[in-house]
Parts: sequence; structure tokens; C-alpha cells
Amino acid sequence: MTNVFSRLIGQVAVAEELQAAAHAARGVAARLDEGDSAAAQPDDDRFASRSRAAMTHAWLFTGPPGSGRSVAATCFAAALQCHAEDEVGCGECRACVTAMAQTHADIRHVVPQGLSLSVHEARDVVQAAARRPGTGRWQIVIVEDADRLTEQAANALLKAVEEPASRTVFLLCAPSVDPEDISVTLRSRCRHVALTTPGVADIERVLVDRDGIEPERAAWAAGVCGGHVGRARRLATDDDARAQREKALGLARAATRDSTAYAAAESLVKSAEEAAKAISAELDEPETEEMRTALGAGGTGKGTARPPRGSAGALKELERRQKSRATRVSRDMLDRALVDLAALFRDALVVSVGASVTAMHPDKADLVGGMAHYASPERLLRCVEAVLDCRTALDVNVKPKFAVDAMVAKIGLAMNSGR
Repeated sequence: MTNVFSRLIGQVAVAEELQAAAHAARGVAARLDEGDSAAAQPDDDRFASRSRAAMTHAWLFTGPPGSGRSVAATCFAAALQCHAEDEVGCGECRACVTAMAQTHADIRHVVPQGLSLSVHEARDVVQAAARRPGTGRWQIVIVEDADRLTEQAANALLKAVEEPASRTVFLLCAPSVDPEDISVTLRSRCRHVALTTPGVADIERVLVDRDGIEPERAAWAAGVCGGHVGRARRLATDDDARAQREKALGLARAATRDSTAYAAAESLVKSAEEAAKAISAELDEPETEEMRTALGAGGTGKGTARPPRGSAGALKELERRQKSRATRVSRDMLDRALVDLAALFRDALVVSVGASVTAMHPDKADLVGGMAHYASPERLLRCVEAVLDCRTALDVNVKPKFAVDAMVAKIGLAMNSGR
């Protein structure tokens, strides 16, 4: 097994920075072990330095979807806990293996299961972060999708980040440093690590070397995934993912005709919901069974015929969380389809104005050329804006059917105006 940082695709500078910080962290941990009170203070100049080779107690990983924000955070957590003497993040010691498998006792992953991360969940995170590490050097909290923190949750987390325990490290992941993604005060307390979109060649190499995907299929998936490594892998291996993409891109042509526009919109929303149901069912069943077992279902002996007091409430709460997660998965899948659609109109706009820019959908050159010939740049730009407006509507919980119907109406008007 190679060093854990080899899992970062196309992020050489980021890997070097994190390795340097992990090396520095060992010195900080050693001084804490020796009881050096000066080093134990989080606001110590050596601990809070922003230099490349320094270690800090709070980090913010940003980057576009698929750039590997959570992967970078997990790799860094493994390097901080690594037991190897000659390198950090060796990938072979027990600390690295358990950290990468997300089973390390002193690394807590916080992943919002619903549309947001509530204040109650944030308080649980704060409470866990205050504990001393049991087996590792640090108590590490990784908050994936920190942009889903509610305002109250962000405030609860801010207090812990401002005054952390000496052995606690927070690793937050968000799309950007924009105030809409992460609060200004929370961002100001963190050291920022910006990841970039991996190159097509880097993604293709990973798909072939690491996943064993046939080179021609890997090259196609890397070229159409929009720099999203996980999506490239799904497109290369999942027929349903490819079908969903075709359905999203087909909406551009369907929207120009009243007879097909709304049927295509309904089909897109329905396919996203069905895919989300399939994913959720795989997650829900083992969770429910585990909860029932924990509550005594299937047991034998005296008292097992009657469920314990409070079990109905626990199962109802689990169902609520599962329903919230299913809604989030459905919205995420629909949003991915909308990103594909916006990229198609963008490609047509690029061709229409004669710009030399890499296409997001290189396999759809004929369709893109037809769209560029059919509509002016101004009308294509209105189509892009219609898709972005739909994404915004979904963010504020407009029903998907209404949001997508409004989008296809705008696209139809834009594409057909003046004809």
C-alpha cells in the first residue's frame, strides 16, 4: 500500500502542504506528551502559525464537487495519527488503515444525513471533540458538507473551534469560502486548503490503474465527468448513471417542443426519485434491522415478547432521519442532472461565440453544434440562467416538479423566441 496522500488526485501541492503540517504536528504532540504548557496552548505562535510547515487546530478544505475535499481531510487525519517513524501517512500502520477505513476510534466523521446539520448534532460534535484521544495523538473531527450547517449549528461549532482542547483538531469541508457556504467567523478561525478540479488525464489514469476500468471507457468517463472523480467512476461502471445523464441532456431538445417538454421534465424528476429510493433502500434496511436488534427484536426469554418502553419513538426518529436522507439524495441526484444540462448549454454557447474552450460534453459535439446553429448566444445564455434558477429554487425547497417545469418553460421560450 502506498502513502495515503497518493489518493489525492491531481493535488500535488495540497499533499505536500498537508505532509509538512503532519510532520510539524508530531513535534507539537511530543511537547504535549512532555507536559510543555506553552506548546499546549492553541494560540501559541508555533501552533497557530500560517506557514507551510506549521500545524493548526482547525482546517477548512474547499474545492468544487469531486475535487476530493473529504478524501483530503481523511488522508490528513490518517497522517496525523500515523505510527510510522520515517514518514507520515505511511498507509500501512494500523492507524492509517483504520483512519482510511473510517473506523479509527479517535477520528469522528460528521456527515449530514438530511438537508442540513442541526444545532443538536453540532452540540454532539462539540461534546465528542472535547474528549482526550484514546489511542491516537489527536481527537479529530471531520465535518463533511460543512456548508449544510444551520446558522445555530455553525455558532455552536464556532465556540469549540475558537477554544479547542489541546488535543483536538477540526477538519471542515465546504465547496468554497463564500459566506453562503461557510460562515465568515468560522472560516476566519480555520487554515484554508483549496483543492482544484483534477485534470482529465489524472482521472483517466486513476480509473485505469486503481479501478481496472477499460482504457477507452475510462477516457470517455474522465472527459464527461466535469472533473468529478466519483462521478467518472459511476459513469464508467453504472448503466443507470449513464442513462440518467442521457435523460438530462435530452431535456435540451425536448424543451423546444410543447408536446415533449413537460413529459421530459416529469421523467427526469421521476428518475431522480427512483434512483434515490434505490440508494436509500440499501441504506435503510440494515439500519432498521440494527435498530430493531438493539431494541430486543428476535430475542428469546422472559420479557422479549414486549418491546421495551421508548422503542416506538426510537424507530420513528430513525424513520424521520431516513426520510430526510432520501430527500437529500433525490435533490442531489436531480442537481447533478441540472449541472450536466447547464454544461450542455454552456458548450453550445462556447461554440456559438467561437471561443476556444474545452467542452464539458465532448461526446455531444453534433448536438451542441445543432443548438449553436439553432439559437443565438443571448438565447443560449438565458437557457443557462434558467437551469441555474432551477437549482436555486431547489435549494430553497421548491417542489422539484414545479421547479423543473418552470425551467423547461423558460428554456422553451428562450430557444424558440424569434423563430
